[in-house]
Amino acid sequence: MKFGIVFANTGPCADPDTAVEFARAAESAGFESLWTVEHVVVPAGYESTYPYDRSGRMPGSDDAPIPDPLVWLAYLASATTTIGLGTGVLIVPQRNPVVLAKELATLDHLSGGRMLFGAGVGWLEEEFDAIGIPFSERGRRTDDAIGAMRALWGEDRASYAGEFTTFTDCIARPQPVGGAIPVHVGGHTEVAARRAGRLGDGFFPASGNHEQLAALFDLAKRTAAQEGRDPDAIELTAGGNGAFGPGALDEVAALAALGVERVVVPAFLFWKDPAASLAAYGDEVIDRA
Repeated sequence: MKFGIVFANTGPCADPDTAVEFARAAESAGFESLWTVEHVVVPAGYESTYPYDRSGRMPGSDDAPIPDPLVWLAYLASATTTIGLGTGVLIVPQRNPVVLAKELATLDHLSGGRMLFGAGVGWLEEEFDAIGIPFSERGRRTDDAIGAMRALWGEDRASYAGEFTTFTDCIARPQPVGGAIPVHVGGHTEVAARRAGRLGDGFFPASGNHEQLAALFDLAKRTAAQEGRDPDAIELTAGGNGAFGPGALDEVAALAALGVERVVVPAFLFWKDPAASLAAYGDEVIDRA
């Protein structure tokens, strides 16, 4: 089982020195990856419903720092050696896919192939308005962007003709170390599960109990089979607070029984005493799972 940390670029880890200490301690404890979150802006008084909390609001205050995930990961890449650098998730439709492909490939190249691309469509409509991207197009733009980026990563002279992105004989260097960057589709909806089945190298539901996760995983795999893809090649990631504390090993075992290959836990569970709590988790959970 692999273990990752989500919300890694929030809270005290928005500070550069704290972020480096946290990342190095996580790497030493045996964590496989760090996963960032993203908001370019948070419009004050937003009315969109945050889908991962009953309150409908994001945790923390609207003015809490959320460093740009790719810049933050690049900074941490130079301070670590093995830990994976994940976006969990990057809001794909808000970015130009040709530029994003270059950014991701560069980070993968400079880090020795450690980039993990968690791709999401976003939920905060007011943020889309501020950026100037139609909220209603976000799903189609995400699908289009994934195809465009894979062409740039994998072809010597890349060409692509999509709904929103078109180019011919474009050379993008550097290319990813492994020839491509794994795309982990984020989201807890059936739409996200189908997108993972059609396009994803992985599926990363942000929430859900075991029954809900099982249904989403099954839908993703059935969709992959319908698309002529190998369902078992989709790497499943899940987790949450339940994978921390006295019942952590039982929760990890339950997730493994669902086919989960990577368990992720929130960074805020380690903030009180990062070095000690990360090391303890490595000893008590990662080494015993």
